[in-house]
Amino acid sequence: MKRRPVSPFSLSFLDIMFCGFGAVVLLVLILNTDTVRARNQTFSDLRAEVVRLEQEIITGQEDLVTARKSLEASTQELVSSRGESEQVIQEIRTLEIEIARMERETLASRTHINQLSSDLKDLDREKKRLGADTVIERDEGDKVRRFAGEGDRQYLTGLKVGGRNILILMDVSASMLDETIINIIRRRNMGTSGTTNASKWNRGVATVEWLLSNLPSAARFQLYTFNTTARAAVSGSEGRWLLASAAKDMDSAVQVLKKTVPGGGTSLYHAFAVARTLSPKPDNILLVTDGLPTQGRDRPSSTTVSAKERLAHFDKARKNLPAGIPVNTILLPMEGDAYAAAAFWKLAIDTQGSFLTPARDWP
Repeated sequence: MKRRPVSPFSLSFLDIMFCGFGAVVLLVLILNTDTVRARNQTFSDLRAEVVRLEQEIITGQEDLVTARKSLEASTQELVSSRGESEQVIQEIRTLEIEIARMERETLASRTHINQLSSDLKDLDREKKRLGADTVIERDEGDKVRRFAGEGDRQYLTGLKVGGRNILILMDVSASMLDETIINIIRRRNMGTSGTTNASKWNRGVATVEWLLSNLPSAARFQLYTFNTTARAAVSGSEGRWLLASAAKDMDSAVQVLKKTVPGGGTSLYHAFAVARTLSPKPDNILLVTDGLPTQGRDRPSSTTVSAKERLAHFDKARKNLPAGIPVNTILLPMEGDAYAAAAFWKLAIDTQGSFLTPARDWP
């Protein structure tokens, strides 16, 4: 069998192919080595990054726990702060109320100080007036009448009989006849003879005569009697003053009073109203009575009057009294009128006058 001839070109081609394939394999091996090395480096870098991130996560979790604890602490502090804030607000409100109260007290104190200053000025004026009255009372011939009593009680401690214009109010109601209701009714039914022997009425007349006898000679006076109405003792002298130095007027007033027959109820309202009819107004009032009024301005519809009603009549009468006039009351005894002493004592305090219940053997 005849062999196929070998071509040199075919061998060369194979050599070239194998050389190229080997080069390719070598190139692949070289490139693969670099790739593996780069991959390993990348893997190492990624692993390190993962470790770092895991560490950051752990740190973040720890920070989160710390933050939560801080948040809880802050929340607790906030709650506590709110409670303290409410307490502070409450304390502020309390302090504001206290400040307002102190401001009111300060205002009241200032008002009281102003009132005291005004009272001090009034007292100073009263002192000057009394000083002038003292000069008047020391004038020669001070007592224009003499009063001769049977006992040694020719004085009344604390009674203010001074002044320039002195109003004497004498109660001539039926109760002035006696100290008990039964004897008052009995003497009232006896007429003039019952009045003549009435010791209480005679004491009242003697009291007025004693007051007239002790007036300053330079003063002016007026004597009014009152029961359900009020009238001047000296006829025709209504609304004007009489001179204490005029013995005729004083004697006339005493004589009219001695002839008066007590009767009727008691209206202190009309008695105090007299002070408004005189010009100038009196600077001293001497009141001789035996109890609280039994009626007001008008006649009562009932024949009986309670203690509460008598006090109400007294309060209305006080409102009819001009302000700034001292009232000096001489209260004679009367049964069943328990509130009289306290009421007239309060009147003396409020008007800067005096209140006396003289002994039975005075004057």
